[in-house]
Amino acid sequence: MARDGAVIGVDVGTTAVKVGLYDADATEHVVASREYALDDPEPGWAEQDPDAIVEATLDAIEEVAGHASAYGIAVSAVSISTVMHSLLGLDADGRPVTPLIIYADTRAAPEAAVLRADHVDVYRRTGTPLHPMAPLAKLRWLAAHQPDVAASVRTWGTIKEQLLAALTGEAVLDHAGASATGLFNLSDLDWDDEALSLAGIDRDQLAPLVPTDHVLDGLTAAAAGRTGLPRDTPVVAGATDGIMANLGVGAIGDGIGALTVGTSGAIRVIVDEPVTDPAMRTFCYALTPGRWCVGGAISNGGLWLTWLRDHVLDGRVEVADLTASAGDVPPGAEGVLVLPYLTGERAPQWSGAPSGVVFGLRYAHRRGHLVRAGLEGVAHQLRLVADALDDTGHGLRRLRATGGFLNSPLWVQLVADVLRVPLEVPEVAEAAAFGAAVLGMTAVGLLDDLDAVEDLITITDHIDPDDTDRAVHEQVHRRYAQLIDLLSGSSLYLGL
Repeated sequence: MARDGAVIGVDVGTTAVKVGLYDADATEHVVASREYALDDPEPGWAEQDPDAIVEATLDAIEEVAGHASAYGIAVSAVSISTVMHSLLGLDADGRPVTPLIIYADTRAAPEAAVLRADHVDVYRRTGTPLHPMAPLAKLRWLAAHQPDVAASVRTWGTIKEQLLAALTGEAVLDHAGASATGLFNLSDLDWDDEALSLAGIDRDQLAPLVPTDHVLDGLTAAAAGRTGLPRDTPVVAGATDGIMANLGVGAIGDGIGALTVGTSGAIRVIVDEPVTDPAMRTFCYALTPGRWCVGGAISNGGLWLTWLRDHVLDGRVEVADLTASAGDVPPGAEGVLVLPYLTGERAPQWSGAPSGVVFGLRYAHRRGHLVRAGLEGVAHQLRLVADALDDTGHGLRRLRATGGFLNSPLWVQLVADVLRVPLEVPEVAEAAAFGAAVLGMTAVGLLDDLDAVEDLITITDHIDPDDTDRAVHEQVHRRYAQLIDLLSGSSLYLGL
């Protein structure tokens, strides 16, 4: 049951923060956003200024709080969602020693490869893939390559602790954020001793752990003055962006998954107990007691289209025109096959090493073939994730879809056809921000429980799989998987 009140949902993303004000009946009053820079000082590095992110977030909260005040809307809580897998080192005075190293940073690929080969049990206990995105791998890289920097760090954390400290004065980390570090034991809901040893850090260098629905008792005087919110405004610790996106589209029931295809992509489902994959293809992160998020993220989605536009066609063609050109090419792209690994790949391989491949190209092929094959490659990569979920006992009955691919009816239908799963398009615009708000509503009593979100979501479109070309898609999928297997042992392919 929904009760009167509004919650500010905060979604700290990769290059922008989005902050929304939502009633418990899912009414969206206003959304504010602020951008911040992403730096790449070396090939494969991805860093940000944590202070810039905190400042941008406070600015956006101030705008939303101002709207609430102007329209007489009482704010019952602020609830936080942040991007996964970030790492930040602080000195004894709480000042950053390192930049914020984010999930897209692949410098720790060699360290991740060693972990993946020699420490499988760490994945099974933590649910975090042994990949360079994980703070566990990043910590090993810093210890090996920047030992003086690592030695000067008093505490290690993520962007979540920094933001909560700025708002409330308390630097704590929620179970969801902790379970994306590779250092958190899913069964014990505590830091994992072996993972800490492998990372070369002590337990007291990490933040206290709290449930995702933990309520912090109000704002600091500085944060209240900056945002315009009352000092006694509760702040909910919240979770991470992928999990919050599931919650924000109501994908929390059995067999109902969330599908996102934007620059990258992901499939996630909420399950009732932690589960990992014997083949290490999926992740498992905590949400609330009895709820866990299982799935896989792919690194390359619409990135294939922007790469073609910017680096092959010199920006002369719009992305919409590119996807339209794929409509002139039959399913299967007349033999062209694309592994769209422009930035390595996450699920299900979890390796920064693989390179992109265009296979089967002939003189008669045109631009549309490259586009079509790339779109199909993304769909088949998602199919590998869906197959991994099915193998762990969590098959998909339908998917709630979000992301830029919804702008292309051709691509949407293609994904439905390849995955063989109906797609539903929810009305919600900012899924992670709304998901954070929903979690906040349950934490402060505006909603009875998380299941209430299913009644708040409006579905605006439904796309059923079309079986007309099923045989072609199945053949392409077999060839796609065979090409991956063929190349997986090639040192040339892996860039060695």
